[in-house]
Amino acid sequence: MKTTDRDELKHSQLTMWDLLQEATAERERTAGVCVSPRMDETDTTNNAEHEDGLLEQILELENMANAAKRVKANKGAAGVDGMTVHELDGWFTDHGEELLQRLRDGKYRPQPVRRVEIPKDNGKTRPLGIPTVIDRTIQQAICQVLSPIYERQFSDRSYGFRPKRGAHDALKQCVQYITDGYHWVVDLDLEKFFDTVNQSKLVQLLSETVKDGRVISLIHKYLRAGIMDRGMFEESDAGVPQGGPLSPLLGNVMLNECDQELERRGHRFVRYADDLLIFCKSKRAAERVLVSITKFLEGKLFLKVNREKTTVTHVGQVKFLGYGFYVKDGEGQLRVHPKSVSKLKNKLRELTGRSNGMSIQTRKTKLNQLIRGWVNYFKLANMKTLLNKLDGWLRRRIRMVTWKRWKRVRTRFTNLRRAGINEWQAWQWANTRLGYWRVAGCAILTRAIPNDLIARAGYLSLSGCYANAK
Repeated sequence: MKTTDRDELKHSQLTMWDLLQEATAERERTAGVCVSPRMDETDTTNNAEHEDGLLEQILELENMANAAKRVKANKGAAGVDGMTVHELDGWFTDHGEELLQRLRDGKYRPQPVRRVEIPKDNGKTRPLGIPTVIDRTIQQAICQVLSPIYERQFSDRSYGFRPKRGAHDALKQCVQYITDGYHWVVDLDLEKFFDTVNQSKLVQLLSETVKDGRVISLIHKYLRAGIMDRGMFEESDAGVPQGGPLSPLLGNVMLNECDQELERRGHRFVRYADDLLIFCKSKRAAERVLVSITKFLEGKLFLKVNREKTTVTHVGQVKFLGYGFYVKDGEGQLRVHPKSVSKLKNKLRELTGRSNGMSIQTRKTKLNQLIRGWVNYFKLANMKTLLNKLDGWLRRRIRMVTWKRWKRVRTRFTNLRRAGINEWQAWQWANTRLGYWRVAGCAILTRAIPNDLIARAGYLSLSGCYANAK
C-alpha cells in the first residue's frame, strides 16, 4: 500500500504523543505534590500588606470614572443582578462611596457571573461568564492599573489583548518567520485554557509582581466568585471566567511564563491569547519542541495540551486567526483560510435570504457593515481573484432576493420592461416557473439588474473595499 505524506505526518504525531505518555503519567502522579495548595481568603492573599499602594491607585476617583466610562462604552448584557450599563451612573452616585469603603476594608464580595453559551463554528458552544456591571467596572479599574506594570514584562511575541498590538501584527511576524526559512510549525492548542487555569498557580505568579496583598485578595475573590447557571450556583475552584475585563490580562500573566520559557530556549514563536505557533526549520526540530514545551506546560503551569488539535505541520496547512499561509519565491504570503471564506458566505446567505423579513435598507446596511469589517480584517491577504468570484456570487444573491420581492407577474413584467427588456421576453420571464436562484443566474436578469445598477443602489463590493483598504 502506498504511504501518503498525510499518513506519514499522522504516524509521526502518534509517535510523539507516545513519547509524552510517560511524562504525562508522571505529572499526574505528582500533581498533588507539585501544584500549589489552594489559597483561601484567610491566607496571605488577604493580609494587610500594601507595599506599593496599588489598591489606592485602583480606587482613585479618576481611575474608577474612566473604568465606568469604558464599561458603558462596551455596553454588554446585565449580570445576575439585572443592572444595565445605563443604570451605572445613578448607582455610583447613590452608593459609590460605600462601595469604595468596602473595597478598602476588604469586605467587598463580588457577585457570581451569569453563564451564557456562545455558539462555535463546529456546532459546540463556549461558556461565557457575564459579571455584573459593578464588578465589570472594578475589574476594569484593576486592569487599568496593572496592565502598564505587566506590559513591561510581557514578551514582544505576544499580541492578544495588548495595547497597540493586534492580530495583524501577529500575522506579519508569522510571515517574517516563514520568509526567514521557518516552514514547519508547532500549532499548539490548550484544552479549555480559560476554564482550566490553576488558580493557585495564577495567584502565585501575580504575587511575584503585585506586592499589595489587598489587590491579590480582591483578584482571588473574583476567581472564586462562582457561576450562576439556570438559577443554580456553581463554585469556580478552577479557571478564569471569560467575559470580564480582567480575564484577558490574567490569561496573559499565566501564559507569559510559557513565552519567557520559549525565549530562553531561543525559539521563534507567535502567541495570540491562547493560540500559539512555534516556528522551526525542520519537521524533526518541531517534533522535539512539541515534546519539550508540552512537558513544561503540563508540568510547570498545570495546563493541558489538547492532543487531538495540537499538530506539527507545514505552514501551508496552518489556520491562524482566520488566515492561512503559503510560500512564494521563498517569501511568506498570507491567504484567507477556506474556513473563513465559508463563514463569510454563510453570513451573506443569512443576510440575503429570501425569507428573513428585512427591509431593503436594513439588508443593504447590514451587508455593507459586514463587507467593510471583513475586508478590513483580511486586507493583509492576497485575495483579488477570490473577491472577484465572491462579488459575482453576492450580486447573484442580490438579484435573487430582488426577483423574490417582485412577487407578482405584473410587477415582474413592469420592472423588466422599465429595464429595457422587450415586451415578449419580459412577459415570458415574468411567467417563468424557474426557481429564484436559477433566474438570478440568467442573462435576462443580469441585463435588467446590471452590476453598475447594484453599485448605484448603494451596495458595496468586496473587491472595491479591498482596493481602497490596500
